[in-house]
Amino acid sequence: MMAMLDLMAVLWFLALWVGYTLFAKRQARSVSCLSFELRRKRNDWMQKMLLRDNKMADVGLISTLERNVTFFASSTLLILAGLLTAMASADKLSLMLSNVVPWATYSESTVQLKLLLLAFIFVFAFFQFTWSLRQYGFCGVLIGAAPDGRGMSDEDQQLYANRASKVIDQAGHSFNYGLRSIYFSLSALAWFIDPILFMVAAVVVMLVMKQREFHSKVLKALQEC
Repeated sequence: MMAMLDLMAVLWFLALWVGYTLFAKRQARSVSCLSFELRRKRNDWMQKMLLRDNKMADVGLISTLERNVTFFASSTLLILAGLLTAMASADKLSLMLSNVVPWATYSESTVQLKLLLLAFIFVFAFFQFTWSLRQYGFCGVLIGAAPDGRGMSDEDQQLYANRASKVIDQAGHSFNYGLRSIYFSLSALAWFIDPILFMVAAVVVMLVMKQREFHSKVLKALQEC
């Protein structure tokens, strides 16, 4: 019975994770949210970049974004190393959990399975962060290769700015996917206590992300800018 409940909890978790990702991606195309507003701001940024003689400020902004992503990418590797170490000591961890949560029973294989889920989440996050990092590098190349916008027609300016901002936008999306993975990994920690609590925690994390993406104060500030 518990094995079936654990399986249901994992499927519920994956359904919420994938479902919210698809929902947010679809809504961002037409509904005002953080992704939608940032897409507009990035387009404005690239249009202004084309008219600047000195683009060092734009390169500096891209470098700052790359450093932020690099921090998360390196952090996921450290967490993965810790998880692999914990899997090797699953017997000690199961004993500790039995003392902390006396009403639940833990076997070494069960603990390893739960750690394996966390490892999968952080592997996915690492790939997203590193892909975001590469895409920000592409953005730096586009800024360095940007023509003088004052010698371009308005249509050509808009076309180049739109394509450059789309690359930055894709880098931002990959970064969001990585952050979303970390958020959902926090709910997966509840699985060590109880599978039902795991399911509830996944819903809470999803609602927190939805509130920040579609109803936060920073979104209202971006809308007014």
